[in-house]
Amino acid sequence: MSAATSPKFVAQHAVRAGQTSTRWWWVRHAPVREDGGRIYGQSDIGCDCSDTVVFKGVARFLPKDAVWFSSNLKRTHQTAAAIWAAGLPKPASMPHEKAFAEQDLGEWQGLNRAEFFALRPAAIASYWFAPAEERAPGGESFNDLSDRTVEGIKRISAAHAGKDIVCVSHGGPIKAAIAHALGLPAGAGFAFTIDNCSVTRLDFLSGDHHSGWRVPMINQQPWIADPSHDAMHQPAGPEVTNKLG
Repeated sequence: MSAATSPKFVAQHAVRAGQTSTRWWWVRHAPVREDGGRIYGQSDIGCDCSDTVVFKGVARFLPKDAVWFSSNLKRTHQTAAAIWAAGLPKPASMPHEKAFAEQDLGEWQGLNRAEFFALRPAAIASYWFAPAEERAPGGESFNDLSDRTVEGIKRISAAHAGKDIVCVSHGGPIKAAIAHALGLPAGAGFAFTIDNCSVTRLDFLSGDHHSGWRVPMINQQPWIADPSHDAMHQPAGPEVTNKLG
C-alpha cells in the first residue's frame, strides 16, 4: 500500500476535524457498609461517603462543565453529593436513570453472599453472580442489564453529543458499558475490576462516515495520583498538526 493511500492515524487523544467526541465519565458509587454480608443488587441501601481524601481526588479529576446522570438508587445520589461537597460545582440537575441501576438480582437479594458464592463458584475471570445469560429468579440476567444500559448510553449520547457526561452508577452497568465500547459480548465485562469511587472514561467518536469508541481509562483511582507525574500522560514529542489532513 502506497503512502498516498495508506490510512492516516492521529495522536492518541486527538479528535479530528469533523468528528464529535462525547465523553462518558463513569463513577462507581462509594462502598456499601450496611448490607450485613448479603447480596443487595437493586436494594436501595446507602453507602459510606466519609473518606474526604477520595472525594477530593475525584472532584479534582472530573470535568466542571459536564452533564450529570445517576441511577435511581440512593447510593449513587449520595456519592454524587459527596463529590460536589468536595469542591466540584454541583450541576443544575442530575436525572435519575433506571437504565443505569445495578442488576436486579430478584430472589437472590438478601441471601448471604459468602454462602451463595460457595454454592456457585465463579468461573475464572468472571467475578459476578452468574453467567451473563442466566436470569436471577424474579429478576434480570446480566444481558438484560446490558441491554438497558446500552439503550441509555445511545439515547443520552445522541441528546448530549459533544459533551462531557458524568454518570454515577454501579459495577454492573460500568462493566456492560466497557464491553459495549469494545464491541464484545456483555459477559466480557466481567473480566474488569471496577472499584468503589473509581472513574472509567469511554469516548464515543462520531463523524459523517464512521463512529466508534475509544477507551482512555478504566478503574482509575485519582485520589492516589500525584500531580507531579502529569507529564506521563502527554505525547512523547511535539504534535505535527499540519500533516493530519
